[in-house]
Amino acid sequence: MAALTIATGTGNWFSALALGVTLLKCLLIPTYHSTDFEVHRNWLAITHSLPISQWYYEATSEWTLDYPPFFAWFEYILSHVAKYFDQEMLNVHNLNYSSSRTLLFQRFSVIFMDVLFVYAVHECCKCIDGKKVGKELTEKPKFILSVLLLWNFGLLIVDHIHFQYNGFLFGLMLLSIARLFQKRHMEGAFLFAVLLHFKHIYLYVAPAYGVYLLRSYCFTANKPDGSIRWKSFSFVRVISLGLVVFVVSALSLGPFLALNQLPQVFSRLFPFKRGLCHAYWAPNFWALYNALDKVLSVIGLKLKFLDPNNIPKASMTSGLVQQFQHTVLPSVTPLATLICTLIAILLTATSASWVQAILLPQPPEYLGIQPSIFCLWLKPQGPRGFLRCLTLCALSSFMFGWHVHEKAILLAILPMSLLSVGKAGDASIFLILTTTGHYSLFPLLFTTPELPIKILLMLLFTIYSVSSLKTLFRKEKPLFNWMETFYLLGLGPLEVCCEFVFPFTSWKVKYPFIPLLLTSVYCAVGITYAWFKLYVSILIDPPIGKTKKQ
Repeated sequence: MAALTIATGTGNWFSALALGVTLLKCLLIPTYHSTDFEVHRNWLAITHSLPISQWYYEATSEWTLDYPPFFAWFEYILSHVAKYFDQEMLNVHNLNYSSSRTLLFQRFSVIFMDVLFVYAVHECCKCIDGKKVGKELTEKPKFILSVLLLWNFGLLIVDHIHFQYNGFLFGLMLLSIARLFQKRHMEGAFLFAVLLHFKHIYLYVAPAYGVYLLRSYCFTANKPDGSIRWKSFSFVRVISLGLVVFVVSALSLGPFLALNQLPQVFSRLFPFKRGLCHAYWAPNFWALYNALDKVLSVIGLKLKFLDPNNIPKASMTSGLVQQFQHTVLPSVTPLATLICTLIAILLTATSASWVQAILLPQPPEYLGIQPSIFCLWLKPQGPRGFLRCLTLCALSSFMFGWHVHEKAILLAILPMSLLSVGKAGDASIFLILTTTGHYSLFPLLFTTPELPIKILLMLLFTIYSVSSLKTLFRKEKPLFNWMETFYLLGLGPLEVCCEFVFPFTSWKVKYPFIPLLLTSVYCAVGITYAWFKLYVSILIDPPIGKTKKQ
């Protein structure tokens, strides 16, 4: 706080926030790290000691290289710094190698790369509407947004305890979003194209980028009612965007195309042989689906509708395995999840006008507004409309995707942070999503020393988020209704039950998966609710220019 006070007087409060969170990251260096630590050490070794022709074939470790080429080159560059710390970490056969120097190098490499994330947050803050400017620094939207992003609880524990490099990747995404807000469309498109070739999970939000750039950049003018003016289409701009994507893709995939290895690269990037769910069910629609199947199977056995000999062994034992076979409900295929995801992102949007007409009678010109991807095409609402669509794409993909990792919820939480300081409705959705989504990450840190750390950090971040956004929108209606408040407060008893009560019960040996099951299902309810509420908000929000004057 002393640093913040000094920074306030000199106008460098943002630097103080960035410095403060960097010091916290340094304090987290000795904490637990997951198998992802070994994953990235192995990738350092692969890219450093093997020729490029073997990168996507090497399989000495079970943690094979399965990120796009730009990330492989990133590891290659890091490896040439790593050799000055400990040469042994770059030996492909040194599996599970973790010397103190290796630990320090890997931890500091994540912290150093977060410089890009800090810069991206700074650029995003420039794009925030300053209408709601309080007298105090801590009440300003830019300050609140800076804290919500720089001190994001989920990003802190995933990158700096669990261990990953999400910070600089999200930095690329946020910087891309900022450039679109600043009408620097080519830069935004370039940054996103680069991001896709660092980590392909960002394909989830590619539809929002594609439609927005085509509609708002390649078409240079609209009619007075906001609809498309077809004659304004610019072939030069669409060719320019195509060239950007082509050049970035050529730089990334070109060497492997020349080696005739593209099929091998893609087989690593999209391993559909993995099960529907990760080892711990990500709190999405499939977690609820799996839980329902589990309940129905138990009921079926009790009522003797099911033969125990025909029950898949995996579903009767741990209940939390990768290859989950459903007992009562139909088993889900990758194609089914793809269809569900596309419907959630695209097809449901086309029915929005009918929903509006039935549930929300409005003047004819208002009924033309569609949500999500369709909204971006018919009557784009500017960069903010793009951001809402991007968040909905990320959340829909999390809800219905194949083999979704729980960490993927950050792909929706971080862009939603930008929306949260603009409107009270978005702030409400953000708080439900971020609180539930962050709590769902607790099972990542299962060791005893990290228990007080994760509880304390989440409490601090959640209390700040709620209090700051309530202060920002204090003149509007409450951010939560009684049902939402009751649900969020229920996370407390759930944590007590899972961490402090269950370990002392006899069920710990027979049903060790119950805490994970409860956490997954409970959080899935909240995230599903936030997804539905975001979708409804897009339906009922008036378009720009139609908002009633206060």
